[in-house]
Amino acid sequence: MTYLIDAWLDRPQPYLRILDRETGKVCAVLEEEALDELRDQGDLDVISLSSSEPGVQKEMVRSLFLFCYARALRPANELH
Repeated sequence: MTYLIDAWLDRPQPYLRILDRETGKVCAVLEEEALDELRDQGDLDVISLSSSEPGVQKEMVRSLFLFCYARALRPANELH
């Protein structure tokens, strides 16, 4: 399965989506609060997002999925 990162970070309500490249199905969505958390942690690298190197993109997708899963597992009172 291959993925595509669709990121709109420079708009009033930024978001980042991970899409299944073959079907276009949205697999994960990160909105402003989650993106701020990623930036604060130093895990949101705009250069990596715009890289055309498959290895860099694969690692970015892996990191984003792990962040989404970890965030989903946190108790609601621990979210920022």
